[in-house]
Amino acid sequence: MVRVPLRFLRADVGLGARLTVLLAGAVGVYAYGVVGYVLFGFAWIDAAYMTALALTTAGFNPVGQLTPGEKGFTISIAVLGVSLFLVILAVVTSAITEGRLGMAARGRRMQKKIADLKDHYILCAYGRVGRATAREFESEGIDVVVIDPNEEVEELMQADGVLYLAADPTQEQVLRQAGVEHARGLICAVDSDAANVYITLTARAIKPKLYIVARASDPDSPERLYRAGADRVVSPYVSSGRHMALLGLRPRVVDYIDIVGLGEPKVRLEEILIETGSPFVGSSVAEICGQAIPLLIRRGAGELVPNPDPGERLEAGDLLVVVGEPRILRPVEG
Repeated sequence: MVRVPLRFLRADVGLGARLTVLLAGAVGVYAYGVVGYVLFGFAWIDAAYMTALALTTAGFNPVGQLTPGEKGFTISIAVLGVSLFLVILAVVTSAITEGRLGMAARGRRMQKKIADLKDHYILCAYGRVGRATAREFESEGIDVVVIDPNEEVEELMQADGVLYLAADPTQEQVLRQAGVEHARGLICAVDSDAANVYITLTARAIKPKLYIVARASDPDSPERLYRAGADRVVSPYVSSGRHMALLGLRPRVVDYIDIVGLGEPKVRLEEILIETGSPFVGSSVAEICGQAIPLLIRRGAGELVPNPDPGERLEAGDLLVVVGEPRILRPVEG
């Protein structure tokens, strides 16, 4: 019986290395059989035939009458063949077990990282829209957890290094596993409007103050999504059409917005919501902005105040839009 060191089956020995050794062993055993039979006086073709029969144990029809020595040699080949098969079986079983254990360990590590997150975003679906959204969050240094049950995109999520759950985002338990109670916002980018409505309803029931942005494909879906609790609804087709129209009408304005929007490290737009109980209530624009440039105030009642006066006072419910360098905006955001 061939003895295989246990370290040969360990995870730190690569599967490729193990298969290479096994292939070399199989070739060696076959060569041993062929050369042995040739030394016993068999023709090369007969030696190859006898060796193949002995190794595969597929019945035996020897070429002529075997002598006791030839029978003993045939037994040795059969033992080596069975031993080699058992080693191959052990290696394959070990590789499958390692893969499953590795996946389980990776899942536990990822779940622990997700459980430690606070003020993150949950992104449902990792298609073309979802992946682009995740990249924007990454460029802003914002934590995001992706939920997508599609096995085809799991390797892509692993390659991109995102935190993810390979599960159905319409399930309440899955949203809880993604940390929806501690999340800042939820992005529903599933290509099914019905699924987005259901996710929105479920998430809103878990956390009433969660900020939800949902994708809509059908023209009638935005109203349903708003009723379900979405704060903003985006239709990729409508948004693309508006963007193209603006590029045709006001290209420089669009370029400016793109420059100060997501992805530009030197300057960006930021919004400051003055909530009830905020220390900013009653403060002036100048006191809040500091070195940042105020662009617009949207009053709680919906009134817009462009280019606000530095002495303008802000009340609860007002939204202030400013522009500046990230280092200037950080104190404002805090």
